[in-house]
Amino acid sequence: YHGFGTGSTAEAAGQTALVTELTTQYATDNTRPTGSTTEGASANIYRTVGTLSPDATCAITEHGIFSATSAGVLLDRSVFSAFNLVSGDSLQITYDLTFSSGS
Repeated sequence: YHGFGTGSTAEAAGQTALVTELTTQYATDNTRPTGSTTEGASANIYRTVGTLSPDATCAITEHGIFSATSAGVLLDRSVFSAFNLVSGDSLQITYDLTFSSGS
């Protein structure tokens, strides 16, 4: 599941949530978009693609991969320059996780 937010705090290994995750801006309030999962460029790359289609104006600055549609475990978090979205826009994020060969 893909979480989106407006926090700008630096990424850190101990983080367990997004700093400021969206709530009512999700198309279904408080429900993260489900990503499609595929194999990446090789067999040891897990890829998930999620699309945020907000129903309100927002400036997205953080993204996270989670184990559930709400709450759940944060697997990874990324911070980036703002993407300004309004209702009717969409933002698609591709996340690749590479595992060492044989792990």
